[in-house]
Amino acid sequence: MTTGSGTAPAPPEATPPAEASAAARPAAEPPATASPPAVRRGSYRRLSVEARRAELLTAALDLFAHRAPEDVSLDDVASAAGASRPLVYRYFPGGKQQLYEAALRSAADELERCFEEPRSGPLSARLSRVLDRYLGFVDEHDAGFSALLQSGSVAETSRTNAIVDEVRRAAAEEILLHLAVKEPGARLRMMVRTWITAVEAASLIWLDEEKRPSLEELRDWLVDQFVAMLTATAATDPQTARVMKAAVRMEPAEGTVGRLARRVVPALGEASHLL
Repeated sequence: MTTGSGTAPAPPEATPPAEASAAARPAAEPPATASPPAVRRGSYRRLSVEARRAELLTAALDLFAHRAPEDVSLDDVASAAGASRPLVYRYFPGGKQQLYEAALRSAADELERCFEEPRSGPLSARLSRVLDRYLGFVDEHDAGFSALLQSGSVAETSRTNAIVDEVRRAAAEEILLHLAVKEPGARLRMMVRTWITAVEAASLIWLDEEKRPSLEELRDWLVDQFVAMLTATAATDPQTARVMKAAVRMEPAEGTVGRLARRVVPALGEASHLL
């Protein structure tokens, strides 16, 4: 008979009946000592070091996505990953703080990838696709996203703050690449970074408002915010004005910017006396 792992050898078929009792004992002993390693091979050693670490991080990210870091224990992570607490310590000897920072780094990498987009087509369409991915992440990792951006967590350190700030800077750099400016000036850089901050703030408020309005409405509103901020900055900054003119030329009349312009003009109808 074989064990559940299928590694225990069957007694030799050629053993004479008179020797069966003597032969049975040695044949049965190796599986008794070899069985535990066989189980471990199936459960633990089957994965590479990187694959096992990734599995633990995935479990941790899922927990941190729905609970504050201080409410997640190593036992919770081990249970979610189908592993043991000692195994978690083996990969993260620094305990929960190290695991949280590693999970945060993984989440930050995913957030940064949200802003990667081919630089072709209307700018508003590119921003819409970027926001679809970003807001989708927020929606999926709601509680964890709040803990990530709002201070007060016991797991917060200078390292975690640096990871979050790195995401903001990387996002701003990606947006500036879409504006096709080799050396953006201070005003344009400030405008883009301010918009990134506005996206973060709007995302947190959206979660606090029980995810209202819809993701699509929030996305469109944030694209409008970008256009409005770009317009306001262009009024006083020649570089931004050139960027805006180049971007507007690529926008279709029935696109996002065209619809925004048609909504804004009537709203400013009563401002003719200011001209």
